[in-house]
Amino acid sequence: MRIAVASENGKVSEHFGHCKDFVIFDTENGQVNKSEAIPNPGHKPGFLPNFLNDLGVNVIISGGMGSGAIDIFNEKNIEVIVGATGDVKIAVDAYLKGLLKSTGSVCHEHKHHDECGE
Repeated sequence: MRIAVASENGKVSEHFGHCKDFVIFDTENGQVNKSEAIPNPGHKPGFLPNFLNDLGVNVIISGGMGSGAIDIFNEKNIEVIVGATGDVKIAVDAYLKGLLKSTGSVCHEHKHHDECGE
């Protein structure tokens, strides 16, 4: 399984589209085998979900995300976890243990990351 985490300096980014990079974790049997950071190629509506799908991502973890991106991920059968915080590796480990659940933190405005939330 491939898990992508929207990242900002090793922490889960508050907003998916505006993150600095995506840390991609390759996992097998509940363990991380490999990870690599891929720079965010740019925030354009609809682009990033397709970009991550092309990388073979099965799960995306972020602090918040717009409903358009969530819809595209859902169409591609990619699991979306929003509302995550903290260190990216800890978030992935929590997900693999079944402890990280999506809070449904959907961004309704495409302005600034601090407008994401409930």
